[in-house]
Amino acid sequence: MAKMWAGRTDGVTSKIADDFNSSISFDSRMYKEDITGSMAHAAMLASKNIITQAEADELINGLSGILEDLETGKLPIDPEAEDIHMFVESVLTERIGDTGKKLHTARSRNDQVALDLRLYLRSQMESFGEKLNTLEHVITDKAEEYKSVIMPGYTHLQRAQPITFGHHLMAYAQMFLRDIDRLKDTKRRMNVSPIGSCALAGTTYDTDRRFEAERLGFDSVGANSIDGVSDRDYALELLSDLSIIMMHLSRFSEEIVLWSSWEFKFIELSDEFTTGSSIMPQKKNPDMAELVRGKTGRVYGDLMALLTTLKGLPLAYNKDMQEDKESVFDAVDTVHICLDVFTGMLGGMKAIPENMRKAAGMGFINATDLADYLVGKGMPFREAYKISGRIVSECIKRGTVLEMLPLEEYKSYSGLFDEDLYEAIDMENCVNKRTSEGGTCTASVEKQIADVRKMLH
Repeated sequence: MAKMWAGRTDGVTSKIADDFNSSISFDSRMYKEDITGSMAHAAMLASKNIITQAEADELINGLSGILEDLETGKLPIDPEAEDIHMFVESVLTERIGDTGKKLHTARSRNDQVALDLRLYLRSQMESFGEKLNTLEHVITDKAEEYKSVIMPGYTHLQRAQPITFGHHLMAYAQMFLRDIDRLKDTKRRMNVSPIGSCALAGTTYDTDRRFEAERLGFDSVGANSIDGVSDRDYALELLSDLSIIMMHLSRFSEEIVLWSSWEFKFIELSDEFTTGSSIMPQKKNPDMAELVRGKTGRVYGDLMALLTTLKGLPLAYNKDMQEDKESVFDAVDTVHICLDVFTGMLGGMKAIPENMRKAAGMGFINATDLADYLVGKGMPFREAYKISGRIVSECIKRGTVLEMLPLEEYKSYSGLFDEDLYEAIDMENCVNKRTSEGGTCTASVEKQIADVRKMLH
């Protein structure tokens, strides 16, 4: 089959070359963006008298009919077409005749594909923002429910200090807030129109690039036509943003896997988001969390693939750049499903407060408060730290905890210890004394929740 680009050559390629060159199998998802962009281009051509208004109307009506037929399934996409751009133009010419051949005036596939990809990814970013917003609401609701539930906080995966489960959850709320902000910042740089850059040098036609940009919702137009067709920074930025989102989901998933194990048993996942074993009937596996954790590497790979593709390309457009779409589309699809699954899984998660509280009481996580008690009595912190460490060591030898050690024993280490010691190392008091901004006390967690909800609105 001869190609639309036939001229310099006869336009006939081998079947294996056609298959290798074709991108219709993956860029067909941009059909709506391609048609929307073409409608704006036709309107611009008429506004500058490059084609007549009647021709523009015929083009726009023809494109509108193609869009409707594609969305209803009446028009199947031809897998033999080279790409979505050529498919749409070919169908348009078949339907309205020679006027369809005028659509490509003053543009190239180079700026056309750059436009379509920006339009497509821009719409996906809005969807990601909505899904992250939904996830944030689930997190804040859970944090509200468990704002006073005491659990051990960890460093090095060792019990460190007492915190509340609500406080721990709100750490993730902050991560996802930054993800939302990163997407907004990326969208600002993405929202620049490349259309009118043509192949790389602009055009001799008297076009109006800003006309098209405004119609398509762009903030501005690219300042350099070579950069307009060769820039894929916005795709890399989005892949970076998605990689960070996946990293946050993966860290959260790792904790869910740990928390749901019998060794912790801090939480119970709903049956809807767990699976069983083929031979061990007692198992309830956190497969959804594990899959999110596993798919993180896949999205990282998509980012690295595009970085590697672009790293040695000379200006301006090169066919290598066709490889941008599969990586970006894969990451987009992966993050969408991961956000959907993770949000549902988290919504059905239930904490087991008694297990959290029991674990908090067994790891000497109030030892810092013991040292702070001595500091409050006038002892230098380093000295207080050493005495507290010695007391912990003695408790370990005896198989007891700080709260159970008699006052006489404490006094043997320092005369500063008195009856008010036990109030100072009470686990609830240890949590609620941490009133510094962003801390773990219930009032602080309530403020964090309120602040996040306000930002989301």
